[in-house]
Amino acid sequence: MAKKLLLPIFLLFTVNVVFAQRFDGGILAGYNATQVEGDTYKGYNKPGIVAGAYVETDIAPAIFAAMEIKFAQKGARKKVTEKDPEKYIMRLNYVEMPVYFAFRTNERGAVIGGLSTGFLLSGKEFNNYGEFPEEDQNPFNKIDLQPLIGFQFDFLDNVKADLRFAFSVLPIRGKPVNTNYYWQNNQFNNVITLALYYQIGQR
Repeated sequence: MAKKLLLPIFLLFTVNVVFAQRFDGGILAGYNATQVEGDTYKGYNKPGIVAGAYVETDIAPAIFAAMEIKFAQKGARKKVTEKDPEKYIMRLNYVEMPVYFAFRTNERGAVIGGLSTGFLLSGKEFNNYGEFPEEDQNPFNKIDLQPLIGFQFDFLDNVKADLRFAFSVLPIRGKPVNTNYYWQNNQFNNVITLALYYQIGQR
């Protein structure tokens, strides 16, 4: 009988602890500068939008934990020049769920670190002739796993800026069977994100 009661008691205790915590939250919007490691191009040339919502809670005087759910555009873009007019664009759309901890370095700033899981909504590639035909398409993996590190700065009472760096630890796509002009090795997302966070309600 005692063993049967342990699980309900534990669940009740957990719920009480969770609801006893103060959670703050709001919305976020920003910009991704992205590239893909493993292709033949360099540079954060593919811009993308980021938008979503977040919640956070203090777990110690100088430490808080946070979770987000957001839409994020990633991918790669080749710079087109007169000498090399061949176009290449990779467009990847994800729903992401980052979870991270933050350490407050002062009243306004915090260093953050965590892990983001991305779920692929769509992945397309384009060249001078438009979207790649079906026979030339190579599927992307559905899950993107990215450790992240960054910095947050509160510059208004309800608004903070977030700058972070993230790099995939799982390939977004494996090495091609035959190396081609734009794809040579396992591919990984490499992302710099700058976003504004607006907290709903007062701190």
